[in-house]
Amino acid sequence: MSLIPFHDRDGAIWFDGRLIPWRDARLHVLSHALHYGSSVFEGERAYNGHIFKLTEHTERLYLSGEILGFDMPYGVPEIDAACRGLLTESGLKDAYVRPVAWRGSEMMGVSAQHNTIHMAIAVWEWPSYFTPEARLKGIRLDWAKYRRPDPATAPVHAKAAGLYMICTLSKHAAEARGYADALMLDWRGQLAETTGANIFLVQDGVIHTPTSDCFLDGITRRTVIELAQARGYEVVERALLPEELARTQEMFITGTAAEVTPIAEIAGEHSFTVGEITRNLMEDYDALVRTPPAEVAQAAE
Repeated sequence: MSLIPFHDRDGAIWFDGRLIPWRDARLHVLSHALHYGSSVFEGERAYNGHIFKLTEHTERLYLSGEILGFDMPYGVPEIDAACRGLLTESGLKDAYVRPVAWRGSEMMGVSAQHNTIHMAIAVWEWPSYFTPEARLKGIRLDWAKYRRPDPATAPVHAKAAGLYMICTLSKHAAEARGYADALMLDWRGQLAETTGANIFLVQDGVIHTPTSDCFLDGITRRTVIELAQARGYEVVERALLPEELARTQEMFITGTAAEVTPIAEIAGEHSFTVGEITRNLMEDYDALVRTPPAEVAQAAE
């Protein structure tokens, strides 16, 4: 399959407050973000021309920047407006939206107190993260070598670029072994998440999900919990141990990219069915993201 590199595409990117040609959206090789990981970002999806839970994503981007000590150059309303405007400019209805903020190049070293904080937003067409067949049958996971860190050792509640290095390494290793993704433990040996999605286990009709104390409390995660509770399912957030997989009937992951995707197997050790609860939540989520925002707001009143 021929891939179109992301640096060489048509269109426009919102860069520091203005639209510029896609190919001109560049930064210097000595930008602090490249050397020290001082960058935060969001992953958002547009359905039928509307960005799902845009303001929640923007608020998290803003919080992530504050955690990394950024003086964010734009407020939440301005970023929301820029995302919507760029989506309109792109002409796309179903798309991926990527806002990112980073430290520039004024100072090169661990300390970068006076570096300018830059922001950019890009929009592009992106199909389902996993194939339709995988979403029907479930994907296969391997075990990740690396673990989610102790909150005392990293800013784990920021969606920060540097925290994804172990995710890239783990996903590459899993793919090399024929798996779609990798399941990560946390520093205590408890179940945490995959390399880019939250996890849920169904045990005897009850939905369990790890407490998000060392990884992101995903926006899709929270949405699916609400959908499950609306159906009358019991959802329990607690510490989950690997040995509990042996008494789990269904397992699925949630995320902006993954949406709701069932798990079929973990490393040849555990297998799961794509059961009624998983199917119902897949259908509910797919319906919700394609419902016009005005109708969602009206239903919530």
